[in-house]
Amino acid sequence: MSDINLVVVADILGIIAFALSGFLIGVRNKLDLLGIIIAASITALGGGVVRDAILNRTPFAFTEYYPAITVLSTITVAFVFRLYRSEQLERKRLFVISDTIGLVAFSITGALLAMDAGFNFFGVTILSFLTAVGGGVIRDTMINQVPSVLITDFYGSIALIVAILLLVTNKLWGIHTIEVTSIAIFAIGLRLLAYYKQWHLPKLSSDF
Repeated sequence: MSDINLVVVADILGIIAFALSGFLIGVRNKLDLLGIIIAASITALGGGVVRDAILNRTPFAFTEYYPAITVLSTITVAFVFRLYRSEQLERKRLFVISDTIGLVAFSITGALLAMDAGFNFFGVTILSFLTAVGGGVIRDTMINQVPSVLITDFYGSIALIVAILLLVTNKLWGIHTIEVTSIAIFAIGLRLLAYYKQWHLPKLSSDF
């Protein structure tokens, strides 16, 4: 089944990526220093807290030091980066890439831990989805905007695709580093391609 080291590595990557994307969202919405730190922290840790609560275990963010250290380090680096490079286009690209990496990393941790817990297909896909988008939903709600997962092209779908690929892989070959890495690269590439090609899921007409 899954190797706990894969979960730790994916968690760290997800925390770094989501802390950076949360920082950029805070800057874009002109939050003050505390607001930016809160936005970055919630984005980075919120999904993991939701995941661990569903798994009936104490959230890792409350018991381990590395999540807080990782978030603070990322925010510090982001502040330094912003002081020297503030071009709007560059910030947008950085946000898309960091948010994509965080999305895929947390999709993986949610799915792997769900499989370890013996969840069925529905449980694995839902936990993967909630882990990936949970922090972003809480953040967007706090800053009074529609959560991006509800309106952004091909966003939440990536979490479901990752979960399904991991389930199939586990049934066929088992979960190892090479399989997880391959799925991660594929999912990141698919999300970036969907973003730049402007792929959208169908929307219902509001003419009623």
